[in-house]
Amino acid sequence: MKYHLNSREEVENFIREEVLITSEAMEILGVSRSRMSVMIKSGKLTPIKKLGNVSLFLKADIEAKKEELEGLREKFRPYDE
Repeated sequence: MKYHLNSREEVENFIREEVLITSEAMEILGVSRSRMSVMIKSGKLTPIKKLGNVSLFLKADIEAKKEELEGLREKFRPYDE
């Protein structure tokens, strides 16, 4: 995926709309902080940048992981429906 950002305004809009912090990613994925940590440590989810205890993620990566997790939940937890 390529991004073409030609101005500071475009960069700011991209960051505002397409970059998520850990808590936003957790909310979209519907997982706890401990589950999120396990996913990062095991390499199932990779932050684009880590700053101390704050990780940044691309929204597209989180949405793709959400679809994957939903598929796994349907497969392994059919009784939830």
